Amino acid sequence: MQSSVNEIIEDLSQVIFGKQRQIKLALTCLFSQGHLLIEDLPGMGKTTLSHALATVLGLSYQRVQFTSDLLPSDILGASIFNANEHVFTFHKGPIFSQVVLADEINRAGPKTQSALLEAMEENQVTIDGEKYALPIPFFVIATQNPSYQSGTYPLPESQLDRFFMRISLGFPPKEAERKLILGTNNRDYDGLPVRIAPQQLIEIQKQVTAVTISAPVVDYILALVTYTRTDNKFANALSPRASIALGKASQAWAFIDGRDFVTPDDVQAIFASVAQHRLGLQHDMSDQQISQLLNAVNVPL
Repeated sequence: MQSSVNEIIEDLSQVIFGKQRQIKLALTCLFSQGHLLIEDLPGMGKTTLSHALATVLGLSYQRVQFTSDLLPSDILGASIFNANEHVFTFHKGPIFSQVVLADEINRAGPKTQSALLEAMEENQVTIDGEKYALPIPFFVIATQNPSYQSGTYPLPESQLDRFFMRISLGFPPKEAERKLILGTNNRDYDGLPVRIAPQQLIEIQKQVTAVTISAPVVDYILALVTYTRTDNKFANALSPRASIALGKASQAWAFIDGRDFVTPDDVQAIFASVAQHRLGLQHDMSDQQISQLLNAVNVPL
């Protein structure tokens, strides 16, 4: 299974140049059975990464472009009257895919944004009083433009908290951008091989939960979240849901690195991606601020 994970990272690196860490973070989120928020400027490769992930993992994929006039039924589906049989028939929306890309999620109104909440939390949707199960595995990737750009509706804290991780791709390294300028094709999603089947992905998710996380590492996670609850520089403290996410993400990061146990380094590697969007900061923490926070808590031996 480890060789397949390495092949997936290598394949994705062929379409997202110079961003191996971000690729590992995206896989960490998926292997933890979480949902991913990618925030960045337009044209940074957010959609490319989402489509490529679905391809190499052999998952069904649907992209929904969020706009100000998008309705919840455009995502979930709707019951349509069948005049011949005199009954209403439910027509499934794009949410009934294994990977759903909510592209530019903060360009839709709050009512449409909230339509994703039940799907993300409970793996089901309710239409006209009827519950419909979503496929397994089920993974929402939402992209978001920076809030200072025009025509955006900031996601409320309750919805941000539903996203397991938030990452930013950032500008590519100079040599990677050189390839793009010279016309290297990095958008051939369908040309990527399918490395694992959906059932194998489910098995990986089970193996991640079996990665050992020792008592000292748990104490370290608790010390970090406690620090956010006692330091007044944070608008929001990390909740128990965030604590659980830190533990799961650390296990997945260790698994991707080929280990069956978690170290404090694993916690530090995923901390910013799990915690920043939950802390209610106006801007992302700088690398220096993250280091200061991590260093304020003693690392267990």
